[in-house]
Amino acid sequence: MSDAYDIPRILKALPHRYPMLLVDRVTNLVKGESISAVKGVTFNEGFFQGHFPGRPIMPGVLQIEALAQAAGILGIETLDLAESGKLVYFMAIENAKFRAPVEPGCLLALDVEFTQQRRNICKFAGKASVDGKVTCDVSFTAMIADPPE
Repeated sequence: MSDAYDIPRILKALPHRYPMLLVDRVTNLVKGESISAVKGVTFNEGFFQGHFPGRPIMPGVLQIEALAQAAGILGIETLDLAESGKLVYFMAIENAKFRAPVEPGCLLALDVEFTQQRRNICKFAGKASVDGKVTCDVSFTAMIADPPE
């Protein structure tokens, strides 16, 4: 099943809000398989003030976070848990590689696929890119669970 998500639908799947919401649109989602999403990178984002003045680039850890949020949508939607209050927690980040800087004014494409799923533990492979050029790739593991009390 292929599907596109706008911001209201993303907000139903993820608990993240400004300034930590890093997925602006889902362009394709195939439950149990993959997701393609987009982050519009703008100069107005707070991290550009200090990273780096005069040569702003998006921090690599935020590229990974954007990929993780896309993966969270994929996991939550695959398990039909949207609006359930469940959260997706990082358990491991492996093999992260940063290949090119991400600058203000670009569209960061986020492509994530399941590599393994066992109950509430999911493994993903993610790739971020700008205009077809890979900026970051990473493998990570996440757990879907209830929020802390």
